[in-house]
Amino acid sequence: MLEAQREREDKYEVDHDFAVPDLEETLPAGGRLEQATTTLDSVYYDTDDHDLFGHRVTLRRRAGGTDAGWHLKVPADKARTEVRLPADDADGIPAEMTDLVAGVAVDKPLRPVAMISTTRGTYRLFDAGGILLAEVADDRVQATAIGDSARASAWREIEVELGEGGDEELLQRIGERLTRGTARPSEWESKLSRTLAADTTSDLARADGTARTVLLAYLDAQVEAIVAGDVWLRRGLDPIHSTRVAIRRFRSTLRVFRDLFDPDQRRRLDRELKWYAGALGEVRDRQVQRERFAGAVATLPVELVMGPVAARIENDLLAEQHRSLDTVMDTLAGARYRDLVASLARWRTAPPLTDEDTAGEKAIKQAAGKARRKAKKRLATAVAVGDDTELHRARKAAKRARYAAELAAPVPGTKKAARKVKKYKKIQRVLGEHQDSVVATGILRMLGARAGTTPGENGFTFGLLYALEQQNADNARAQATRLVS
Repeated sequence: MLEAQREREDKYEVDHDFAVPDLEETLPAGGRLEQATTTLDSVYYDTDDHDLFGHRVTLRRRAGGTDAGWHLKVPADKARTEVRLPADDADGIPAEMTDLVAGVAVDKPLRPVAMISTTRGTYRLFDAGGILLAEVADDRVQATAIGDSARASAWREIEVELGEGGDEELLQRIGERLTRGTARPSEWESKLSRTLAADTTSDLARADGTARTVLLAYLDAQVEAIVAGDVWLRRGLDPIHSTRVAIRRFRSTLRVFRDLFDPDQRRRLDRELKWYAGALGEVRDRQVQRERFAGAVATLPVELVMGPVAARIENDLLAEQHRSLDTVMDTLAGARYRDLVASLARWRTAPPLTDEDTAGEKAIKQAAGKARRKAKKRLATAVAVGDDTELHRARKAAKRARYAAELAAPVPGTKKAARKVKKYKKIQRVLGEHQDSVVATGILRMLGARAGTTPGENGFTFGLLYALEQQNADNARAQATRLVS
C-alpha cells in the first residue's frame, strides 16, 4: 500500500574530518537524543533524458534502514512529499510507481541512472513526550552515475529533517550549531544531483540579475505545483484547485510580463495551459457548486425544502463531476498533454526570454504597474455598466494585478507590495462571489427544470435558491462599488 509523508530538510556540506557538535543543547526540557548507524543502498530510476530529474522528482529503491522499499519524492513548496511502497521480490519497478510518474516521464521507459551507498550516523531528537522533533543524518556517501555520464564520487554531508513535532525555528537552531564549525549550506539540492554532477536549480530559478531571478523563480514555483498536481491526480487525490491556481499564476505572468518572453512560444504555452485549465475547471466548478448549494439548502427552513432537493443537487452534480474527472484522466493519457509537460520542462531549462529582460527591475515594476492600472480601470467600468461580463473581466484583471504584485514583491524598491496583494485579493474575492452566483443561477435553473418534470419533485426550492443567488450577486455588485478608488 502506498504511504505518503511530507519531508522538510536542510543540507550541509562538511569535510571528512568534521566533528558533529553536541546537539543536546537544542533539545527542549526533558527531551532526549538517540544515536544509531546504518547503511543505505539506493538505486535511482529515470528516463534516458532525465525527465524526472528535470522536474525535481526522484524515484528510487532503497535497501537498509527502517524505510527500505520504493520512494517517490515530489516537490511541495519548500518541502517535498515522499510516497513510499514496500519492496517485494518482483523484478522491475512496481506499476503503482510507474503509473504515478507516467506524466512526468512523458511515457518514456525508466532505467537505473545512479547507485548511491550511504553510511549514515543518525541523531534523533525527541521531546519529553517521545515525539520526534528532528533527525540529523551524518552521511558518508559513495555514488556512481550509470550510463553515458558514468562517474564515481564520494563526499560527506549532513541532512537535518524535521519530525512531526519540529518546526522551522528548530531547523534554524540546529543549522546555527552546525555552521559554527566548518559546515556550510549545500549547493546541491540532492544526492542525485551531485551524483549526476548537475545543478537541479533550473534557469527559471537561476538567472543573472535580481529582476530575472524574481520573474523566473516565480514561474518555476508554478511548474512545481503543476507537476505535483499531475502525480497526485494519478494517485487518486484531489489537487484540482492548487493546480488551477498555479496555471492561473503562470498564465497571468505570461500576459502581464509578455514583453520579456518570445511572443510565439509565449502564446503557444498560454494556449495549452488554458486548454488544460479548462478541463480541470469542469471538475472544480462542480465541486464548488455542490458545496455552495449544500450549504444554502442547510440554512433554509425545513418547510421550504420541498422534495429531495439535496439529493437532486448532490446526485446530478456529483455525476457531472465524475464525468469531468474521467475526461481529465483521459487528458493526462493524451499526446497533447505530454507535449505540454515537455514544454514546461523546456521552459525550466531554457526559458525563451527576449532582450527586453535586460531592462531588469524597471521592466518588472512597469509591467506590474500597468496591470494595476488596467485592473482599476476595468473595475470602474464594470461597476458603472453593471454588466455581468464586465464584472467577470474586472475579476480576471484583479487576479493578474494581484499575481503581478506577488511576483514583484522581492524586487528592491517595490513599495507596499503586501498591501497591494491584499487589496486585489479582496477585489478578486468580491467579484468571485458575484461570478459564482451568476454561474449558480444557470445551474439552479437547469436543476429546477429537471425537478419540475420528475414525479415526487417540484421546482419551488430551486426557484427560491435562484432568488437567493440573485440577491448574492446584487450584494457583490454593491460591495464592488465601494471598492472603486
